[in-house]
Amino acid sequence: MIYPIVVYGHPALRKIASDIDQDFPGLNKLIADLFETMYYSEGIGLAAPQIGKTVRIFVIDGKPAAEDEPQMSDFKKVFINAQISERSGELVPMNEGCLSIPGLREEVLRPSHIRIRYFDENWKPFDEVYEGYAARVIQHEYDHLDGIMFTDKVNLLRRRLIKGKLTAISKGRFEADYKTILPGQKIKS
Repeated sequence: MIYPIVVYGHPALRKIASDIDQDFPGLNKLIADLFETMYYSEGIGLAAPQIGKTVRIFVIDGKPAAEDEPQMSDFKKVFINAQISERSGELVPMNEGCLSIPGLREEVLRPSHIRIRYFDENWKPFDEVYEGYAARVIQHEYDHLDGIMFTDKVNLLRRRLIKGKLTAISKGRFEADYKTILPGQKIKS
């Protein structure tokens, strides 16, 4: 099922997501729906809060970024109950965008290395280290689980300058080739 994407300003994006257990109802369907919604929306990552589900799950498929980032060609993963335990390396600037903030891209500084513990879709535990572009995408999606948007990480001056654009997005003044849910609209289960 393809879900609409929750747009900037909706309270679902600011909630801290909850861990789940192996008995979480409909987990496999939720994971399949996250991938299907992400592909339909032409993203490379999608977190459950972006479809209004406040649980600690996100998915990534780096294949669309493989032309510029060849190491991402086979990077397809599910992250359940993820916890970043370490961020290190230099702070690297890169232009980021988000399906929940259509049409806006800004430079964000992120650490170049992370260590993350998580479970995959089969509840196999992992404790892995990532660097470069993979680390960036993971951090971006992980932030959604803690109610953080990439625009929270841009420098103060830029935040002031984009405030009007964010307000416009929250009021539905944007173009997107996928369905969205605006602040004030109910999320269908």
